[in-house]
Amino acid sequence: MDKNTVTGFVLIALVFLGYFYFNQPDPNKVAEQQRRQDSIAVVQHLKELEIARLADERAKELSEMSNDSNALFFEARKGNNEYIVLKNEKLQVSISTLGARICSATLSEYNDQEGNPITLFSDYDYIDKRNPRRIGEPVKNRMTFTIDGKEENINTNEFYFTPVEQTESSVVMRLTASQGKYIDFSYRLLPDSYMVNLSIDAHNMGGILPSSTKEIGIVWDQLIRQQEKGFTFEQRYSNITYKIKDDGTDYLSETSNDKESLKEPIDWVACKNQFFSCIMIAGSEFNNVELASDTLNKGRGYLKNCTMDFNTPFDPTGKVATDIQFYIGPNKFSDLAASNKLAINGDKDLKLEKIIYFGWPIVRWINRFFIMYLFDWLSGWGLNMGIVLLLLTIIVKAIVYPFTYKSYVSSAKMRALKPHIDAINAKYPKQEDAMKKQQEIMGLYSKYGASPMGGCLPMLIQMPIFIALFNFVPNAIALRQQSFLWADDLSSYDALISWGKPIWLLGDHISIFCLLFCITQLLNTYYTSKMQPNVGGSPEQEQQMKIMRWMMYLMPVMFFFMFNEYSSGLNYYYFISTLISVFIFIYLRYSIKEDELLKKMEAYYESNKSNPAKQRSGMMARLEALQQEQQRILEEQQKRNKK
Repeated sequence: MDKNTVTGFVLIALVFLGYFYFNQPDPNKVAEQQRRQDSIAVVQHLKELEIARLADERAKELSEMSNDSNALFFEARKGNNEYIVLKNEKLQVSISTLGARICSATLSEYNDQEGNPITLFSDYDYIDKRNPRRIGEPVKNRMTFTIDGKEENINTNEFYFTPVEQTESSVVMRLTASQGKYIDFSYRLLPDSYMVNLSIDAHNMGGILPSSTKEIGIVWDQLIRQQEKGFTFEQRYSNITYKIKDDGTDYLSETSNDKESLKEPIDWVACKNQFFSCIMIAGSEFNNVELASDTLNKGRGYLKNCTMDFNTPFDPTGKVATDIQFYIGPNKFSDLAASNKLAINGDKDLKLEKIIYFGWPIVRWINRFFIMYLFDWLSGWGLNMGIVLLLLTIIVKAIVYPFTYKSYVSSAKMRALKPHIDAINAKYPKQEDAMKKQQEIMGLYSKYGASPMGGCLPMLIQMPIFIALFNFVPNAIALRQQSFLWADDLSSYDALISWGKPIWLLGDHISIFCLLFCITQLLNTYYTSKMQPNVGGSPEQEQQMKIMRWMMYLMPVMFFFMFNEYSSGLNYYYFISTLISVFIFIYLRYSIKEDELLKKMEAYYESNKSNPAKQRSGMMARLEALQQEQQRILEEQQKRNKK
C-alpha cells in the first residue's frame, strides 16, 4: 500500500472518527452534568418547596374566589376533570376538560415494545425532579394558554371547560365567563392524517379582555418517552427541533442539556424522538421563543424533558381566530410531506420533512433524491427488510464500482513502478537530496501516466454515499420492529449475547452484526495491505508506513466499541458492504495483471517520448512544477545562508 493511499485512508478515518465523536455523548460531560445535578439538588428542593408554598397560597386565593359568585369565570373554577376522546383512522387524542389541552396521543398503526398501540405522551408521564435517578412524584405533561385580562390574567389550566358540538373527530371546548361571554377552543382531527387543528376565538369578551391584548402565551412542557429498545441510540436522535420563519430548521443538543432564546419568529417547534414527533405549528408565527431540554438518565422510561415557551397573535375582539396545528405522528417522509399540504395557511411551506436529519447538504441530497427512492422501491416488493438492505448494498456497490476500479488500477500502477522507484531511492540515499528524489519520482509518475492521488480521490468521492447511509438507516422507520435472522429489531441493536451489569465502553451486550462488521473490516485491511505492498522509500518513510498500518488495524477495534449500541440494520449494512469490498479487491487482484499493466505504461511512455508537453500535463505535472519551484527557493536560501 503506497504512502499516499494510506494517507487517504487515514484522512478518511479521521473524518469518520471526528464525525462519530461529535455525534455521540461525551462521558465526561455526562458525568459532569450528573455531578452538577447532585450538587444543586438541595437548592432545587428548597426552590420547589417555595414554589409549593406559593401554589398553596394561590390555591387559597382561588378557593376564596370560588366562594365569590362575582369572580371571573366563577362556574369554570370548579368541576371534575374529564377526557374527550377524538379519533380518526390513524390518531386518537384525549382533550382534558381541565385546561382544554391535548393530554394524550396514541397512534393506531404503530405498536410499542409490548405490542400495544403506541402512546407518544399522556397525563400519566411522571418523573421526580428532586432525584433524577429514580421515578417519583407525578410531573404531568403541560400545555398552558395565557391571555392578559383587565382584572386578572386567564391561565387555562385553572379552569374547567365545557365540551359542546362534539363529534367523533371534533369538539368545541368552551370557557364561559358570563351569559354570552366565552372563549372557544375548537379541536378537529383532519381525516386520514396525523394533523389536529385548533382554533381559539373570543366571543363578546370586550369587557374582560383589554384591546391592548395582542398575543396569547403558550407554555408547553413534555417528556419524550423512550419508545425503542436502545436507550442511548434513541436519545441521540431525540431533541427539540424548530423551523425559523421563511428559513431552515435548527435543533437543540441531543447529547446534553441545552437552552435557546430565539429573536426571530418560528413556524413550528417539535418534541422529536427517533421515529415519532409532536409538532406544534403556528397559523401565523410564534414569537419570543424560549426553549430548553434536559437529558434524562437511563432506566426511567424517558429520554428528554422539554420546555417551550412562546407567544402567538391573538385578537381579543374575536374577529380573527388564533389558529394552531399539531402534527402528532411518525417521522416518515411521505406522511410529513403530505401534512405540509394541510397547513392552515396554504401559502406557507412548513417543510415538516426537515425534522428528519439526513445529514449535511450534499449528503442530504443523496439521501433525499437517491437512497430514499431506492429504499422505498425495494421495500415495495414486500421483501424482508434484511433482504432489502442486502439489495440496497449491492446496488450501491455496483454504482460506486467504477470508482473502486479506478482506485485499484491507480494503486496497481504505483506498485508496477516499484523497480523504477527503488532505483531512484538508491540514486539519492542522502536526506539532503530528498527534494530532488521526490521531483524525479513525480517526473516518473507523469511520464508513465500514474498518479499517487489517483487512489485517494475515488475513495473520497465515495465518502458522501457512505455517510448518507449512516444517516439514512437509523431514520428509516420502515426498519422499526422488523426482524432478520437473530436480530428482532433492525432499528435497534441485536443482543444475542447480553448480561446484566453494564461494562465500561462495552455496555450490557455484544451486537453480533457489529462484531461481524468489525471482523470483515479487519479482513479488508489485511487483504488491501497485502494486495497493495509499499512501493518503497526511506527508512523514516518505512517506519511511518508501519505506524499507519497499525492505525488501520486499530480502527475496526475502535469501531466495535463505537457501533455496539448502534442499530443492527446499520451494522448489517456495513458488514455486507465491507464483505463485498473484500470480494471486489480479491477479484481485482487476480483480474488485473501488473506485468500487463506495466507494458501498457511502457507503451504510453514510448508513444509520448517525442511529445514532452503531453508527458508533462495533468496533476502530476503541476505537482512536479510545484516541487521544482520549492527546490529552487530552497537552493537560493542555502546560497544566502552560505554568504
